[in-house]
Amino acid sequence: MTDTSTSPRRAARPPRAPRRDAAENRLAILDAAISELNHNPDASLETIASAAGLSRRSIYGHFSTRDELIAELNDRGIARVTAALTPIRHADARVALALVGARLWSEVEDVRVTAQLAIRGPRREIVAEGLEPVRRGLLAIVRQGVGAGQLRTDIEPRTLARLIEGAAVSVLDEAVRDDISYEEGHRLVMLVALSTAGLSWREAAELIDASPELALEAQPEASTSLSAHSSGAQA
Repeated sequence: MTDTSTSPRRAARPPRAPRRDAAENRLAILDAAISELNHNPDASLETIASAAGLSRRSIYGHFSTRDELIAELNDRGIARVTAALTPIRHADARVALALVGARLWSEVEDVRVTAQLAIRGPRREIVAEGLEPVRRGLLAIVRQGVGAGQLRTDIEPRTLARLIEGAAVSVLDEAVRDDISYEEGHRLVMLVALSTAGLSWREAAELIDASPELALEAQPEASTSLSAHSSGAQA
């Protein structure tokens, strides 16, 4: 009698993990891109590859175009900013608002040129969509403050939230233009956000000085290096 049984199917092989050197090279490229683009927003892939200690051929194995590289930098930046800002809560909406400004500055200060390029550049609509959770959080803080009588009530909350966002971004523009210090930018972004929200300059300064959680040393240290963040890499 003929044996018609079949042997068990070979189990599907799990996807191969990226080679360690490929993953490390990709992160080296991204870290080099942050550094080079902050010195020269027009830096080429070849310049970035050289800064990463890699050949031109190596970088094209990971990113076929400069736009593709910048897109990944944007995506990682969005994720980092969202993770830092969306958890912010405080019983006093004024303090919460200042914290949003302070944490935002902490995340973008060392990458101010590439951050400005992301917000103002050709991918600004994609970046804006990615930052929507941050905008929702800001609007919630504004509504909290308006409801509690802590923030101005003469402007509709959604409009006020957009104006506060614009004020914070203007600090980034000024930081790129005038190369302001980390300490100066930290205080400035809180002052302009609070002033836009309805506080006088004296009230804003007094609130900042009286709130330990707003002190420069109280802010979490941002990591602009990408070595702690893994992503798909190519061999």
